Amino acid sequence: MTGRTPVRPTLRLRLTLLNGVLLVGAGAVLVLLAWLLVRDALRPADELLPGSTVALADGRTLDAGQWQRQLIDAASRELLVKGLVALVAISMVGVAGAYAVAGRALRPLHQVTATARRLGETTLDERIGWSGANDEVAELAETFDAMLDRISAAFEAQKRFVANASHELRTPLAVMRTEIDVTLSDDEADLAEYRRMASVVRDASERANGLVDALLVLARSEAQTGGRLARRTEFDLAVGTANALSAMAPEVERIGLKVHTSLRPAPVVGDPGLLDRLAGNLVENAVRYNHLHGRLWVRTGADGQRSWLVVGNTGFEVAPADVPGLFEPFRRGGQERTGARGSGLGLSIVRAVCDAHGGTVKAVAQPGGGLEVSVTLPSADAPTAT
Repeated sequence: MTGRTPVRPTLRLRLTLLNGVLLVGAGAVLVLLAWLLVRDALRPADELLPGSTVALADGRTLDAGQWQRQLIDAASRELLVKGLVALVAISMVGVAGAYAVAGRALRPLHQVTATARRLGETTLDERIGWSGANDEVAELAETFDAMLDRISAAFEAQKRFVANASHELRTPLAVMRTEIDVTLSDDEADLAEYRRMASVVRDASERANGLVDALLVLARSEAQTGGRLARRTEFDLAVGTANALSAMAPEVERIGLKVHTSLRPAPVVGDPGLLDRLAGNLVENAVRYNHLHGRLWVRTGADGQRSWLVVGNTGFEVAPADVPGLFEPFRRGGQERTGARGSGLGLSIVRAVCDAHGGTVKAVAQPGGGLEVSVTLPSADAPTAT
């Protein structure tokens, strides 16, 4: 037996019924008050002496009290009959008017509903565009349009992300396939050629594996945005940064960077794996996007309320307008994917990890080239709200 959705009165009908009930109730109260006032006002015989009579136009003579009672009864009946007829007529007109007014007032809601039903991948550019009175309905329409703007922007960002991720993954796969096909088609290939092919395939597979790992970390970080951390343990940003510098020491020595460090304790509470990746990504980016014999500076510290990590480097010049875009996936120094080292997810992961831990991150372009990135997180020593 299939269940059926219960029939519910529409909002327009409920508003009409409410208006009708209020109108009928107010009219009934007025009719009752008029009836009581008439009964109290029509008492002229009360001022006459007992036994007084009244001569009527038809020649009859009645006791003043009897005449008064007949007058009150007749006036009361006429008032009730005409008052009820007027109440019915006014109520019908009022209910019909309320139904029309409610329909006009709720018309934007129907536009919102119709627009929501039409929304799809190809119709996210539709908007209500309400141009009526500046009231609550206009506020709802504007809020709905603003929500559509955010959804459209997020959808476009997701499409770009998927397209870029697909491109990044296809590139090493295409390199591997090309190398394998070229080597296998060469009947005179010797052991050295096969070794060269294996080396190229290994490098390409490492690049693909690194991209997949970065995508997984980014997804894991974004899933924990808003403080929904799966793990919460104490972690020192100074220790994580020192480990990252140690891991990059060969590359630092190879390109002759001058490293300046000031690593004071910076305790935070959160997911140690994500926090370690945060420090590692900042140091790796500072080394990777530096130049020969450049500089790298790293500072950590805390003040009891917050802990911070600052990583700066020399390198190619970054326009201030391009700095916000560095935190978008697959952006490298304000440039899209082409021809750059790394996957372009480093700062995206840093921002996602900061968001997951209730922190902030900002970057400042350095005069003459380079970038300084500052991360601020709640300190482990900060008092927690109860």
